[in-house]
Amino acid sequence: MSVFNLAKPDRPIEVGVILMNGETEILDVAPVDMLHSFSKKYIETVPDVWVSKEVKAQALDFNFHWVSEVGSAKQSRLTSAISLVPTHSFETCPPLDIVLIGAHNVGYVPNDAELAFVRKAWNDCSAFLTICAGVEVAAQAGILGGKTATAPRFMIDLLRQRAQSINWVEKRWARDGKLWTSGAFLNGTDMVYAFAHTVWGGEGTPVSRMSTIGGWPVREVDYENDADGM
Repeated sequence: MSVFNLAKPDRPIEVGVILMNGETEILDVAPVDMLHSFSKKYIETVPDVWVSKEVKAQALDFNFHWVSEVGSAKQSRLTSAISLVPTHSFETCPPLDIVLIGAHNVGYVPNDAELAFVRKAWNDCSAFLTICAGVEVAAQAGILGGKTATAPRFMIDLLRQRAQSINWVEKRWARDGKLWTSGAFLNGTDMVYAFAHTVWGGEGTPVSRMSTIGGWPVREVDYENDADGM
């Protein structure tokens, strides 16, 4: 199967947020909205004085999917008392071009169906993004062996012991081919910023314009000026 070219799409890009049956951390999945900000659906609503017609003409078509094992049959739980009705189940979800997974609550163990769908999504997609401890789901699904990845700083030493086939690095985000991983919480915005600018960025692009007027933070990939993760 040929890899879909995200940079030069000839159809809408299918974006999926995969939710475990536990409770998902809201800040981990919120960065998906950064993609929405330069979608055709959104950018066409922005006044021309903020975003020119020339930039708007380059906007992308995205279809966003919120995916859980049973879909709309059961609400998914997010932190801060949020309940979300998924758009798709594992059975009804179309093949995904971009996959995003955030962390679930400590102690929840993904079941066989969840891990099988993660493996399918990995095989189908052109970009696989994990934020915070969402990387554990990918590791448990067995798709990270031999790859370079990162995770929340306080977890890295433990993960190096648990998953020795993975090259764990202490970065805000890391990329290994189509795999993008990040540190905790808001490091997910650092990663999605880097991902979006890598794939669709450049002067005069919707990504560049929307990240500028939105004041998206730009931070170094290393934690040079941060306190120790512990």
